[in-house]
Amino acid sequence: MIHLDVEQGSDEWIQARLGIPTASQFHRIITPKTLKLSQSADGYAYELLAEEILGHPIDEAESMFMSRGSQMERDAVKFYEFTQGVQTERAGFILRDDRLVGCSPDRLVGADGGLEIKCYSAANHVAAMLNAEAEKAKCQIQGGLWITGREWWDRLSYNPEMQSVITRSYRDEKFITVLADAVNQFVEFLAVCGKKLIRDGFMKVAEKAQP
Repeated sequence: MIHLDVEQGSDEWIQARLGIPTASQFHRIITPKTLKLSQSADGYAYELLAEEILGHPIDEAESMFMSRGSQMERDAVKFYEFTQGVQTERAGFILRDDRLVGCSPDRLVGADGGLEIKCYSAANHVAAMLNAEAEKAKCQIQGGLWITGREWWDRLSYNPEMQSVITRSYRDEKFITVLADAVNQFVEFLAVCGKKLIRDGFMKVAEKAQP
């Protein structure tokens, strides 16, 4: 595991994850209900390759928004630390040892935990109350547990006008095994496509700085 201590949303964070499959998008690689490769996996690969060619995220508007930071997320961290009686730390960006897969936990909790924060609109917060996104979230959470090697992950759905929801998940080793295999297949496919683009002169060999 490689831990890059960069501020999420910063230029350094954006460049570190450019063209790399991340846990927040693992639901586009594997379908959690069937544990089979997702039909959207190819499209996700093409997006990552496009980022490599362009040298910036495809959705620059979203990146600009993220770089400004979120006051609501800072409030959510304070709420979580106060109600749970813990201190958290900035996670930055965490890479697998081969630097081909990564995740961006919102916070790390102690030696064993992680935290994902969702600051939802009222309607989406109600969906969180009903646990409507449990399957989609499973890929991200178990992916984070896989990459970081941690034991549990909290998911905080925060809306200052409504009751917050904290859901804790523990390692699901069976799911992690299947997820890891699917992500590894995806990484191989990504590499094959990248080599073809380089061979045909459409893409240059990536030379990323390694902090």
